[in-house]
Amino acid sequence: MIKYNPKTWFRHIFKFHKSDTFWTFRYEIVLVAIYAAVISYLEGEYWGSSAPFFSSVNDVFSFIGFAFSLLLVFRINSAYDKWWEGRKHWGALVNNCRNFSLKVKAFVSDSNAQEKDRLYDYMAAFPSSLRFHLRSQIEVEELPLSEDLKQKLKGKKHVPNAIAGELYIAIQQLKKKGELSEEEMIILDKELKSLTDVLGACERIKNTPIPYSYNLFLKKLIFIVVALTPFAFVADLHYWSIAVTVLVFYIFVGLEYISEEIEEPFGTDNNDLPTDHLAKVIYDNIQEIRS
Repeated sequence: MIKYNPKTWFRHIFKFHKSDTFWTFRYEIVLVAIYAAVISYLEGEYWGSSAPFFSSVNDVFSFIGFAFSLLLVFRINSAYDKWWEGRKHWGALVNNCRNFSLKVKAFVSDSNAQEKDRLYDYMAAFPSSLRFHLRSQIEVEELPLSEDLKQKLKGKKHVPNAIAGELYIAIQQLKKKGELSEEEMIILDKELKSLTDVLGACERIKNTPIPYSYNLFLKKLIFIVVALTPFAFVADLHYWSIAVTVLVFYIFVGLEYISEEIEEPFGTDNNDLPTDHLAKVIYDNIQEIRS
């Protein structure tokens, strides 16, 4: 995720980066400009007597543009809702991991240092395992765990689930040894349940893209609107219709591109959530709590 100062907005107008919409679609923008230039040339040289036709196209374009804007607003809102929901769940994960670690420190005596450290270690590794899982990666060797604990996770296809299972086993063993009361066990169980709730919610966001038919229809509509743009404006603007066509293409395709990028917010794109940073924050917090 790109961090920036939103108060210095003017300088961002002239700033480009590798994921900027203009840079990503630079070749398509050139093709659209060529297409609009061809239409402008033909209108000026051969189609000058077809003004009523172009006027009719302009009326159709206005109607389609209004309907399309409503669809695009819905598309952007649905994508941002998924991005924001993902951020809220990762914010809840930060709190849940802290709460669990604080309660482990209070409930489990230092005489059970080995079991206590195992709880801290698994909890500190859970956010990292979750970010890898949401990227369809299995990176057990990259987790901040000892080799003994990594061995228990190797071969598991769902590493966050496996870690949650190991945490349940660990607190159950402490309960059987009499280190945890029934009330303390219930409290810790509630915190562990919140981990799997966050896990399930993030999986739902990742695995539920916008319906295929809607996505396909929207792209076709963008193509139609862009294709009609030079016909709608060429009679009045002539060669200036090239700039208008490129602008329409840049706006509509850019909004669709941004929506596609943020509706699955757990990857490594510039506009995705800072899950790497959040995982490190949780790890550092737990190390401070255990000290």
